[in-house]
Amino acid sequence: MLSAHAPSDRGGSGSDDIAADQDRFRAALTDTIEQFLQEQRDVLGAISDESLPLLSSIATLTSGGKRMRALLCYWGWRAAGGSPVAAAPVIAGTALEFFQAAALIHDDVIDRSDTRRGRPSVHRQFSGRHLAAGWHLDAERFGVSAAILAGDLCLAFSEELFTASYADAPGTTARTIFNRMRTEVMAGQYLDLLEEAVGPDQTPVVAEGRALNILRFKSAKYSMERPLMLGGALAGADRDLLEAYSAFALPLGEAFQLRDDVLGVFGDPDVTGKPAGDDLREGKRTFLIARALGSGGSPDRMNALLGDPDLDADAVAELRASIIASGALAQTESLIEQKSAEAFDALMLLPADETSREALHRLAEAAVTRSA
Repeated sequence: MLSAHAPSDRGGSGSDDIAADQDRFRAALTDTIEQFLQEQRDVLGAISDESLPLLSSIATLTSGGKRMRALLCYWGWRAAGGSPVAAAPVIAGTALEFFQAAALIHDDVIDRSDTRRGRPSVHRQFSGRHLAAGWHLDAERFGVSAAILAGDLCLAFSEELFTASYADAPGTTARTIFNRMRTEVMAGQYLDLLEEAVGPDQTPVVAEGRALNILRFKSAKYSMERPLMLGGALAGADRDLLEAYSAFALPLGEAFQLRDDVLGVFGDPDVTGKPAGDDLREGKRTFLIARALGSGGSPDRMNALLGDPDLDADAVAELRASIIASGALAQTESLIEQKSAEAFDALMLLPADETSREALHRLAEAAVTRSA
């Protein structure tokens, strides 16, 4: 039976203690993830040891990362008056980590991505296992199918954990937020897939609007807004405080995803863990791309290259040069600054203690200035 590893020491009251508080929370989160996975190994092992690779692939994704969503949940809890050493935000944060793992696994399948964080993506891990063993039938189909199941298993784990997070407290508002978050992500993911298919037929103005709607629901809300609101709701935050959380975290999430879109085209592979120009090969119809297509240049040439999985380094360089020449990169950076300023202005008005505001400020700065 899962029992959360709550942080062992009292949290500090000043900004100098933020790092220590976060380290304690991360340690508790890691312990809880490992304990939960061990319990699931026992469950799957009782079914068949042959099912254990599903857990191995999940463990790899949940063993690292920045824990940003979980930390936002924690500070949402703290800013609403929650105890620094409570178990609820740890369990809820663990649920968010498994939901994130599910989203990454399924996203890599949809995007046909070969790598994730510098390692083979989950579907590539399973297709490689198939090839190495010399099994029958199609290795790629096996890999994709196994990855879908691994992602579904993560979703089941996330649900189980989130339900446990409010076992000893009212969770109606938190449950509503969690349910809405999942629906938003699935709809946003579908809209992203749809945009790749119909994108070349849209006018630039329409394409930009659709791209911003996709980034809001596919990523911005579940990356920033919903985790913060979940923590607050679990601690009993009222509607006004939750709305203040949203005013800060939604534009922050949009800036975060816009930064991700820039890194998907211009990021350093050694830092991002993804091949250079991967988003171009996948044909991502982001705001950056929509703005480039609508800012002159050679849209027919760009559309012809976008989505070609065999783009070589020269073609990637050509697309990058076109995006820069169009002014789209500078305009996207300007929008990131605008959204960031909106978030920081809202943070100044957030009715929370100084430590929580400072912690959220640091997380926000890291989100919009990151290089990976």
